[in-house]
Amino acid sequence: MASVWSPGALSPSPRICHLTSSSSNPKVSSGFKKYRKQNVFCYQGDQKPSLYVQEQLGSRRRGFILEMGLTAFSFPAIVSDALAKDDVPEGFRLYTDDENKFKILIPEDWRIGEAQPKGFNSITAFYPGVASNSNVSIVITGLGADFTRMESFGKVESFAETLVSGLDRSWKNPPGVAAKLIDCKASKGMYYVEYTLQNPGETRRYLYSALGMASNGWVNRLFTVTGQFVEEEREKYSSKVEKVVSSFRFI
Repeated sequence: MASVWSPGALSPSPRICHLTSSSSNPKVSSGFKKYRKQNVFCYQGDQKPSLYVQEQLGSRRRGFILEMGLTAFSFPAIVSDALAKDDVPEGFRLYTDDENKFKILIPEDWRIGEAQPKGFNSITAFYPGVASNSNVSIVITGLGADFTRMESFGKVESFAETLVSGLDRSWKNPPGVAAKLIDCKASKGMYYVEYTLQNPGETRRYLYSALGMASNGWVNRLFTVTGQFVEEEREKYSSKVEKVVSSFRFI
């Protein structure tokens, strides 16, 4: 069984999703149950409701951002039968998810894994057909009514800093994983964050994430597309991983 590394692999308590093989089209199953979480705010004494709500929203946003870096999973080798288009660059094919309304380019020789979602998460992963620590994953997460666009998480700079600083444990004694922000930007409603993670004594991992928000008609959902490669595979996979992540589009 192949495995996908994610920031959660460096976390002391990562979330695990188990994946199963399928002989049908390796897309996210349309039979997944829908989930919606209601937001309830309470306050005590003479504290102003508006102030309390703002504090709770700020805390939830920070917690949600950090949760993005704590997903770990493994999946079996499942060969894709995704459709190819004439306008797809040579060496790539187009993967389209009609259920979740997105498309993405993936290298022709990469495979696809699909997850049994826990709660309201949906996971699709793309990885080379040979042994490698490089991969791209798409995690879909349901959001509350107060999250209507990416700016609901704050500006991209503060979003990226919260994500990376929340993963960094280099200041501990003994030091843990070192997380460093390389770059971030916002473009056409999407947030892009590039950063590295490195455990003491281990190779450095490069991560490139694209995040966007879309509604399925009744609830907003966050799409987190994360590609990664290790230092030793940087020359071989860096351009492919970045091209895959950058190609993500809603349909």
